Amino acid sequence: MSRTTAAAPSTGDAAAATAGSWEELVTTALLGTDRRTPPGVPPGPGAPSALLDAAAVATVRRRAGLRPARAAQRPQPAPEDPRPSLPPVAARRLTMLLADRPGTSGTGRRGTAPDLMELLPQWLAAANAHGYAAPPAALPALLDAARGRTDLRPAALRFAGPRALWLARLNPDWRFALRATPGGASSLPGPDETERVRQLWQEGLFAERVALLTALRSRSPAAARELLATTWATERAEDRLMFLDSLRSGLGPDDEPFLEQALADRSRNVRATAAELLSALPGSALAERMAVRAGACVAVDRTRETPTIVVEAPHECDAGMERDGVVAKAPAGRGERSWWLGQLVEAAPLRTWSRRLGGRTPREIVALPVTDDWQGELHAAWCRAAVRQRDPEWARALLGEPSAPEAGGPGAVSLAERAKLLATLGAGERAAWVAGFIEKHGLSEAFQLLGVCAVPWAPPLGRAVVDALNIARDAGSYPWSFSGVMGLAERCLDPSEAGRLDALLAIPDEPEDASPGAGSYWSEAFQRLVTTLRLRAAMLEELTPAGD
Repeated sequence: MSRTTAAAPSTGDAAAATAGSWEELVTTALLGTDRRTPPGVPPGPGAPSALLDAAAVATVRRRAGLRPARAAQRPQPAPEDPRPSLPPVAARRLTMLLADRPGTSGTGRRGTAPDLMELLPQWLAAANAHGYAAPPAALPALLDAARGRTDLRPAALRFAGPRALWLARLNPDWRFALRATPGGASSLPGPDETERVRQLWQEGLFAERVALLTALRSRSPAAARELLATTWATERAEDRLMFLDSLRSGLGPDDEPFLEQALADRSRNVRATAAELLSALPGSALAERMAVRAGACVAVDRTRETPTIVVEAPHECDAGMERDGVVAKAPAGRGERSWWLGQLVEAAPLRTWSRRLGGRTPREIVALPVTDDWQGELHAAWCRAAVRQRDPEWARALLGEPSAPEAGGPGAVSLAERAKLLATLGAGERAAWVAGFIEKHGLSEAFQLLGVCAVPWAPPLGRAVVDALNIARDAGSYPWSFSGVMGLAERCLDPSEAGRLDALLAIPDEPEDASPGAGSYWSEAFQRLVTTLRLRAAMLEELTPAGD
């Protein structure tokens, strides 16, 4: 009697069988054992356990069945970081800050504990100011934090140093570090490596070319502009726009010929950006052309009892205006003539208005009445011009006195405009103006203005904020209405102010018309503020080198 010996299954057949079995188990798990059971298992209460047992066996088979692969090349060692190490106590503090996570309570009540993650940007800024290197063990958590918060990335990557880029090349989740760091994806050539500069500009990826142009612009504005000119005509419109934006750094009169050529670009956005950059150069030909056009629309009528500004807005947007960046089509809800006027005034050099309007100072010009309801449009355009041209004298005139009844100057048409105007002033003047504004108008409109003030807040500003919060507490106001300002105070008040706040920690007596429970909320908020200020003081002390 003969016997037939069955052939052993091939490796490919075994792999296919294992894969098929795994797919069946996955399908069964998705459908549920009530609708489908593993092969050979009857329906019933034991089916879920049988499915898990079968999945465990299949998992072992899949892992054991992997074919050995060729050993990968071992990565090169991480580069050395020559900066001094963090003091041990500061390293422990960093670990605590990185481990903190926002609370998951849905009540909106934060309690008295500081929000450590909100203190991380300030800690990083102080550590970078001292020139410390990040502890290697903290780098993964630091990169994870920067991955989740783009506002952290510049300071976090600077603190993390070259080892962060080494790690980012090994973990796809951290690839943002390569894009965010100039030269992260590849080593940028030096200023004397002409051939490497040319090759990277001709052959590099878009992000690499942007990094190269930005780095070159910071070292040699003329060389960066000349490099851009070599390929300008062949670049895509969206790329031309990004490259042109890099010229903001180091913008000067030598850039004018290139920008004048860009005014004839095929892309409207490129033309508009070129015109904006030229208008930021008060001596440019475009700025002078805009001054002539705007001057023809605005004059002083001296025949009235009080000198008054009269406005005759343009009746058309001609080809020359469009070439110089004036957008012809007005947005919905805007009149064409006022739209064109605003663009002309915004682009005209502010220094021309004194000559045009009788030698008056900016403050005198802003104080003049304006006919036919043109004041809002005219002053708003002067606001934009003052911000673009970084003119503090015009900014002061348009802001007016912080105690003015209209809660701002005659030209400040919105809180956003006031914040931009304040940014043109020095830090001390900014803080003093916002402090005066809060003393007159309270905190309800001050949030955006506080955001442009230097940290830590100057003493007059800090006192104004605390006094306003105290007044709101005593009035029984809703404390959650001031949560944004309170959060800013935790990060921006000078830590030395903590001692002044001890008297505000008790639960106040609630007026009859107060919000229910407002007193305990206010007490918690002030306790958290004091705790946070003292924690910030400790953080800064921990980062201070011994002997300083």
